[in-house]
Amino acid sequence: MTTTTYSVSGMTCGHCVSAVTEELSKLDGVTEVQVDLAAGTATVTSDQPLDGEAVRAAVDEAGYEVAS
Repeated sequence: MTTTTYSVSGMTCGHCVSAVTEELSKLDGVTEVQVDLAAGTATVTSDQPLDGEAVRAAVDEAGYEVAS
């Protein structure tokens, strides 16, 4: 198992949390997603390390951005 925390910019409400959670959950191998609105983070647990570009694309699809 691999757990990685990403900084996500642009989230302002519960809908934002739901959208990011939904898109990240679609990635292959993801077993758990926890989004913290107050901290502006998304913590993703997966079977194997995730491709950073795939994570960025999923967050982008939700309408937000992974901060560098």
